[in-house]
Amino acid sequence: MSKPIVAVPADIRAFDGTDWHSVQVQYVRAAVKVADVMTFIIPALEQGNDSDAILDRVDGVMITGSATNVHPSLYGREARPEDGPFDPARDATTLPLIRRAIERGIPLLCICRGIQELNVALGGTLASEIQEQPGIWDHRKPVSPDRDVMYSIRQPVYVKEGSCIARALGTGEIQVNSLHRQAISDIAPRLQVEATAEDGTIEAVSVIDARGYAVGVQWHPEYWAETDTPSRRLFEDFGKAVRAYAATRAKA
Repeated sequence: MSKPIVAVPADIRAFDGTDWHSVQVQYVRAAVKVADVMTFIIPALEQGNDSDAILDRVDGVMITGSATNVHPSLYGREARPEDGPFDPARDATTLPLIRRAIERGIPLLCICRGIQELNVALGGTLASEIQEQPGIWDHRKPVSPDRDVMYSIRQPVYVKEGSCIARALGTGEIQVNSLHRQAISDIAPRLQVEATAEDGTIEAVSVIDARGYAVGVQWHPEYWAETDTPSRRLFEDFGKAVRAYAATRAKA
């Protein structure tokens, strides 16, 4: 039996003097090896994609992290130089895809930039350079040439009782590798908080009354999905939802 398929929107990245549609390998590896699904990489187009044409052919959607940020104009703010870099083609691709996946009940997992896109897609706003705000920790990644150090698990996050992710991760404290300088500011009306950092930063959300699995996390479970228990469980839970949706679609 073939594996279910998860759509993964690409970033636009410049290499060797030209632009490429790209997805970081850790996300694909975690999806394939831990969630036990197959991935399709979706091109990022400035004019946007046909979301339904994509969703008609897949069983889930994963919105990845990125070095770029959602453009502030999409949540009613003026863009400052320090808010970048930006990727308008990715914004044009992911925001409509997120909204349509939720409408259709297609499993959705949003990671890092992805949770921010989820919040903006549903009407929320973002805060930039959060480490400069009183009482907020520095959530940025450590400066190191070693990627394992940069993505090291070092920050406590508190999973709320009764939350969607609690069924996979349990409630209370877990250790994560949250590394970001932007975060949710005004939470979208359709989102509920699933987990927070000790300083109150929102680290996980779910979509209220969603027809299917629809979760966002601010940390990077993809990096240690094969070795870290909470990271693995999150991807396994997503994979379970994707397979359940695929089974339902096969019967239709």
